[in-house]
Amino acid sequence: MSITKVNCPTCQAEVIWQPESEFRPFCSERCKLIDLGEWAAEEKRIAGEPAFVPEKQDLDD
Repeated sequence: MSITKVNCPTCQAEVIWQPESEFRPFCSERCKLIDLGEWAAEEKRIAGEPAFVPEKQDLDD
C-alpha cells in the first residue's frame, strides 16, 4: 500500500493523506483557519462569472 502525501495549501508542509490526518489537506487547524480567513476576506476566489448577480433596486420604491 502506497502512502499519499500532499503539501499543505497554506504553509507547504508535507501532510500524509489518511483518515487520521484530522485537518487534511492542511497540516494543522491554524493553517485551516488561515485559509478560511483568506476566503472570507475575498483574498481568494474562483475565476469565472458570478453565479448570481442581484438586480439593482430603485431606492425610491
